[in-house]
Amino acid sequence: MGAKPSSGQSFLPRIKEKRWSKELEKELLEKWSEERLYEFDPDREGPVLVIDTPPPYPSGKWHVGGAAHYAQIDMIARYFRMKGWNVFVPWYADRNGLPVEVTIEKKYNILAHEMAKTKEGRKKFLELCSQELDRVEEELVRIWRGLGCSFTYIRNGTDSPEYRRITQATFIELWRRGLIYEDERPVNWCPRCRTSLSEAEIEHREEDSYLYYVKWRVKETGEEILIATTRPELIGAARAVVYNPEDERYKRLKGLHAIVPIYEYEVPILEHPAAKPDFGTGLVMVSSYGDWTDVQMIKDLGLEPKVIINQDGTMNEKAGFLKGLPVREARRRMVEELEKRGLIAKKELIRHSVPVCWRCKTPVEIVHVREYFLKQLEFQDKLREIVKKMHFKPEKHRQKLLDWIDSLKMDWPISRTRYYGTEIPIWTCRRCGAKLVPEPGRYYRPWLEEPPWERCPRCGAPRSELEGETRVFDTWFDSSISVLYASGYMRNLKLFERVFSRDEELPYTLRPQGVDIIRTWLYFSVLRVYQLLGKPAFRWVRVTGMGLDPKGRAMHKSLGNVIDPEPYIEAYGAEPFRFWAAAAARLGDDYRFSEQTLKTGKLFLTKLWNIARFVSSFPRPTDGYRLRPIDLVFLGALNNLIRRVDHYYGEELDVHQPVNELYNFTWNIFAAHYLELVKTRAYNREGEFSEEEQRGAWFTLHTILDALLRMLAPILPFITDALYRRLYGDSVHRQKFPEPNPEWDTAYAKMLDKVLQLNSALWTWKRSHGYKLSQKVEGYKLYLSKEMEPFAKDLEYMHRIETVVGEPPETAEKLTEGAYIAGLRGGTGAQRGGMTGAEQLNR
Repeated sequence: MGAKPSSGQSFLPRIKEKRWSKELEKELLEKWSEERLYEFDPDREGPVLVIDTPPPYPSGKWHVGGAAHYAQIDMIARYFRMKGWNVFVPWYADRNGLPVEVTIEKKYNILAHEMAKTKEGRKKFLELCSQELDRVEEELVRIWRGLGCSFTYIRNGTDSPEYRRITQATFIELWRRGLIYEDERPVNWCPRCRTSLSEAEIEHREEDSYLYYVKWRVKETGEEILIATTRPELIGAARAVVYNPEDERYKRLKGLHAIVPIYEYEVPILEHPAAKPDFGTGLVMVSSYGDWTDVQMIKDLGLEPKVIINQDGTMNEKAGFLKGLPVREARRRMVEELEKRGLIAKKELIRHSVPVCWRCKTPVEIVHVREYFLKQLEFQDKLREIVKKMHFKPEKHRQKLLDWIDSLKMDWPISRTRYYGTEIPIWTCRRCGAKLVPEPGRYYRPWLEEPPWERCPRCGAPRSELEGETRVFDTWFDSSISVLYASGYMRNLKLFERVFSRDEELPYTLRPQGVDIIRTWLYFSVLRVYQLLGKPAFRWVRVTGMGLDPKGRAMHKSLGNVIDPEPYIEAYGAEPFRFWAAAAARLGDDYRFSEQTLKTGKLFLTKLWNIARFVSSFPRPTDGYRLRPIDLVFLGALNNLIRRVDHYYGEELDVHQPVNELYNFTWNIFAAHYLELVKTRAYNREGEFSEEEQRGAWFTLHTILDALLRMLAPILPFITDALYRRLYGDSVHRQKFPEPNPEWDTAYAKMLDKVLQLNSALWTWKRSHGYKLSQKVEGYKLYLSKEMEPFAKDLEYMHRIETVVGEPPETAEKLTEGAYIAGLRGGTGAQRGGMTGAEQLNR
């Protein structure tokens, strides 16, 4: 029996605005701030999750890839909040290290080493660095706030006294445990920055060069031998000539000596397995130092190194006639001299990999320097075990970290001859040479302040004899404790014990980061946390690919392809940008910028707003409703969607798959099919359905929309919140993530594809026969199988076609399996009709 006609009800949309406007984003940002919606309470009950948000180098404005990376981090944080986690997502800048120093040197045309020769000069240089960091940090904060990121802004970045005292405290602990030592040894050295570099701070650049075949002479026999080298300027640093023990060509030379060209001193001819028989002539010049193979061979063979390159990249007095020349000029000059003396047999043009400084791109040299080193080689086996316990998303990037651990060949030099960084808290007694380390608890600046002892504790020398260390830590020594800083280490013991629980093998921490800093930030964090706590640093490691330009190229100033996010955010709004950030690529893969995807995101916002406005026309019943089979089809599909989206968000830490699944379901299933199928029942103007069935349509419309808004909220926080407040009176960000309802897991849930196929087939048939989607079909009948009978009435009222359950006539046209259409010759054809809900939504 039908219900009373509902024509008396107006069903006007409660959402008054006809479309989404990016201007609403600013209103919501203010509202979120006023409501303190994302304020972290460390004492709140429930599981705590600390997201170790990458403290970025404020060396320049983010390009679109950087902004997208932080937007994704926010999406994951929002999801975990909806799942009941007490989430702390701090944001502060990594304000230490070379990047800002290089920027200041270029900006003011100064050299830090010259300026910092006096305390006042150093203080002025540090002040310039701090001011520049403030300016860039302000830009970065503006971008992530405008994108709706729910981070807790901590103004105390890595250059704050608070952070630096913690860094120094970790140094003091490791020093006292014997894990840090001082030694003079070969290190990677940047002549331009004049500082040592860790292995992780080396990049490689492909260059064209020559391989020179130089004539040497065997002392004992007088015979000529050829040795190929790309670095003839290092001939004066030669300590031996070696060949591979398996190379039969040179076994006769074992124990003899070679005379070094130009310099005319002798070196032994020895065997070493590192010599490659297929490189050059198979004879190798071992110098101090062409590369790290030279370093290893000199150590293995017990040779005394002869370093001829200064720390400023010029040749020293041991280089003879090359003294004072920069390395590359010395190479040119040496080649001229060798050619003049007829000592170059031939030269070959080759392309090879040159190590360069990660920041200024100057070719790196290997020189002897006295530095502080943190032991890492003895921890390699344990670190491999630790890495295998953490959960990597995606899994494929775990191997990159394991490979890096395997490749390490030296301990980590943690001291840097630079200025804008955390000072090494050590004083040295000039009389007895004692290294004096203070008690932890405050921030020390040994180059500037008086030592905290009246006399040397070892020899009793007066305070005036205690010399403060002038060097600073490698920037990674600071940033590698970011997860400890965020977790309350040495700041909030109660929070720290909840995060790094004694009862849990893995801490409640998540590290989101780019693939490009696996060997630096991720590795050093894992190393340092294990050394300090004996635990893995993270429960989850989420690794993203690199942001590329539309052509798939990395963005660099030199290419002129750096894309500023702010003009696009201004033009489209934050939501379309976030849509692109989520949809751009699968987690772990590189992602290209696409303005077309921004446009797609903007269209989706319009679609979502129109759907919600349509649904807002109807009340949301809590009882007195009856669900029809067609409702259960789509509610069952909603259950499956919730399970899939929850899995990708929670298990895979992925936002790419959720945004695509939710986009497809919202646009192509919910709007395109369900809204059309229940439109007549929702209005029920002629009383075609019972009141309980009408309310069932209202219930299902609101239930699906509510769930979609909550599932989309992590990715699209603005529009979902605006709609949720208008529809349901509260912020979507205070809601729980939706859960499947087992009552909807009926047999009808498996019928979704068949319903969609039949509905689409009917639309196609009507269009091909000249009907508008809303027109009544005269002279035709729709024949359905018994299986499709539960949906007969809904299809009949949607498509306005007489429907029959039973066998079709032989003349019937097959639409889909179990559905046929048949008509009488001379049917009335297309009639003028009204506009469908889908047509309304697409206007």
